[in-house]
Amino acid sequence: MPTPQQPSLIVRQKSPQNIEFPFASLSNWLIPTDLFFVRNHFPSPDLDARDWRLRVGGAVERPIELDLDSIKAMWSTTFTAVVECAGNGRVYYVPPKEGLQWQNGAVGNAAWTGVLLREILEMAGVKRTAREVLLAGADSGVVDTNKKTASPGPIAFARSLPLEKAIADSTILAYSMNEEPLTRDHGYPLRAVVGGWFGMAWVKWITHITVVEEPFLGYWQARDYFRWERSLGEPRLVPLAEMEVKAQIARPVQGAHLIAGQPYRIFGAAWSGEAVIRQVQVCTGDGRGWREGRLLETERPFAWRLWEYMWTPEEVGRYILRCRAIDGAGCVQPDLQGSDCESYAANWIVPVEVTVVPEPQTYEEEFVI
Repeated sequence: MPTPQQPSLIVRQKSPQNIEFPFASLSNWLIPTDLFFVRNHFPSPDLDARDWRLRVGGAVERPIELDLDSIKAMWSTTFTAVVECAGNGRVYYVPPKEGLQWQNGAVGNAAWTGVLLREILEMAGVKRTAREVLLAGADSGVVDTNKKTASPGPIAFARSLPLEKAIADSTILAYSMNEEPLTRDHGYPLRAVVGGWFGMAWVKWITHITVVEEPFLGYWQARDYFRWERSLGEPRLVPLAEMEVKAQIARPVQGAHLIAGQPYRIFGAAWSGEAVIRQVQVCTGDGRGWREGRLLETERPFAWRLWEYMWTPEEVGRYILRCRAIDGAGCVQPDLQGSDCESYAANWIVPVEVTVVPEPQTYEEEFVI
């Protein structure tokens, strides 16, 4: 019996490597590491754990330096969290937006093991004047000079977290992914896992942690990965942070042909930021409105929820399938794209069009002797 073929990853950029998970192949709650999407701004650094060190400084009482063995010897924690690239779904923007043209596979759910960032910060003694915690990776380079926001020279990838998020139970420094050591593309030997936040906060290949007393205004914080905020009247730029409530259909795929009168499983995943998913609703375009999907597995904070809806189309024709998520904070996935998120946070409903065809007919041939 032939072995089922491994789903093929989708290469969005060869150098640096940026690879998308084929979302239509979704089957399990955890995405295997070798199928997990990869987002790199620069080539993946080749780090040797024997030489690697984590340096913690800034507004702390005791600057410290730790090797990987010392970190692994600390009390560890494992939790499952979904991470979505802030540009996931960018291909659906109208008009088109600049950047990697992710469809819906720059997202994944994995089990992460490491130490609480809070434990590291307590070892160093955070000063009362601290405001943010800056995480800097070993990856660096010059940002595309053709862009209006080009960097002035080589820069490392670095992002800061508000102190309250840095010390939360949902923020760890991970050295393991799905019960295996991190791979090079996923941040070996140490990366940030920031539950509920977009992937730009999940800094990989961390070498430096700096506690700062003023808001960090580095390139990746102030000139990229931002959105417009209108809560104070006039729009102002703010750094991206929490993921937005979102559900996606994995199957059926766009353009699929279904057979009238036969039940079909509409299946996908849903996630949000700090709030859990409470509902996924499905509309099949047959005039019956929104109906409740069935949430699968146990609810866990910061992990996604797989969901399904069994549908038996009765009439032939074209149907528009839609799904929407509602989280515990009452946020509902929007119908239409927003105007304030630049090319990021594409969480509006993306319809899937399918065609329902007649059930094949069988005929008995008569033979005349």
